[in-house]
Amino acid sequence: MRIDPICAWPPSIVRFNAAWPSQQVLILLVMAKSRKVFVCRACGAEFPSWTGQCHSCDEWASVGEAAVTASTPSVGTNAARPLAEVGQEFSLPFPVGVSEVDRVLGGGFAPGSCSLLAGEPGIGKSTLTLQIGLSMAQVGATVVLIAGEEAPSQVAARAARLGPVPESLLVVEDTDLNAIRAVIEQEKPQLVVVDSIQMVRDSSLDNEPGSVRQVKSVVRQLLDIAKPVGVSLLLVGHVTKDGAIAGPRVLEHLVDTVLSFDGERHGGLRSLRAIKHRFGPTDEVGVFEMTAEGLQAVPDPSDRYLQDRQAGLAGSVVFPSLNGRRPVLVEIQGLVGPLAGPVGQLSVQGLSHKRVSLVSAVLASRAGRAFNRNDVFCSAAGGASIDEPAADLAIALALVSALEGRPLSPDVAVCGELGLGGEVRNVPQLEHRLQELYRMGFRTAIAPSAAAQGPTGLTVIAVDTVSEAIALGLASGQPAAAAAA
Repeated sequence: MRIDPICAWPPSIVRFNAAWPSQQVLILLVMAKSRKVFVCRACGAEFPSWTGQCHSCDEWASVGEAAVTASTPSVGTNAARPLAEVGQEFSLPFPVGVSEVDRVLGGGFAPGSCSLLAGEPGIGKSTLTLQIGLSMAQVGATVVLIAGEEAPSQVAARAARLGPVPESLLVVEDTDLNAIRAVIEQEKPQLVVVDSIQMVRDSSLDNEPGSVRQVKSVVRQLLDIAKPVGVSLLLVGHVTKDGAIAGPRVLEHLVDTVLSFDGERHGGLRSLRAIKHRFGPTDEVGVFEMTAEGLQAVPDPSDRYLQDRQAGLAGSVVFPSLNGRRPVLVEIQGLVGPLAGPVGQLSVQGLSHKRVSLVSAVLASRAGRAFNRNDVFCSAAGGASIDEPAADLAIALALVSALEGRPLSPDVAVCGELGLGGEVRNVPQLEHRLQELYRMGFRTAIAPSAAAQGPTGLTVIAVDTVSEAIALGLASGQPAAAAAA
């Protein structure tokens, strides 16, 4: 007699032997169906035996016993068919009604899609999702809001401040997965907002809500519920102190779209960008301003970032950044002062600390401008966040301008990446950046020598080294004392 092995058995169980008595076969079958494992409540890692410390996340006393039921393989019933015959109705997006969200999503949410919105606490995630729900409900769509972190009365009070509340915007206080399933099956909404996914609980698991096993199980089951009937899911997620999306990495792979909502918490501007998007591009950025009436779209971010700029100020340089495909002008400010302690400090805000440190080292080694006897401060004004190397040259001129007290001409902008040898390197999509400079009234740009021809009316000063850029840039302005006079 020959018995094939069961595919669901763990590797520790050996294959059947034809000489085994039937009692041993029965015991092995029971073992295969309900084996015991030990799972970390913090990260979800599995171990064959108990351990005091999780070897994956280093948490103590987080490993507990859990039963794992082996599942039997299912036989597929869907036959293969030509891809050309597959309909595309579920891939066509429907507009949300919030212009900057539709811009980022490439038209809106696709039916049956699952999107994850992540951002720091207090940045405005709940306000944004509520505005999306209100906008869709106002055109007749049924929207269900799963309020896991706030009471329905709090949600209602915020909604009343944002505008009229349609009858088709529903709120559910229960965070049990079975209750959410029942609401979706009964209401058949176009959009379900879960705020937040870390609060929803699968009652079949003994882990706490927000644990890795809970989040993975909840998202998988929500997808099984929503996708077949074309219900779109918008999940609100937390972020860690390092800015990464909280929860298992597999969460980002399960969803169709990952949206990042960030900005300076105490500033007014917020930016929305798609880190992952299966139904459209990931190079669009939406810009909002937080007001008393909620988040307002900012159609012209360049004008908003430069509206408080003081022309002719030493240490101030305008840089044409690139947010996705949208060029945005940002003011980079530098300040160099005397030492306040035994060792100089470098304070950076809105820029990459590593890039500013690199620029400082290049200036000291290749341009003869050292900052070791000064405290250095460098920031992107207006709450902007810039992490692209194209800002290197603008940072360099801002620091040297502040060090020597010599401002640049108010109509000059700077763009370029710095190499370790002090050379100025080309940057992507420079032509689009130059066009935005001309639109905003700038008439001179300091750019890499490999720069494309700028638009008519914009003079491009091509430079090869940082020393050349400093000489030409500071010569365009006047000394600080003369400017003040």
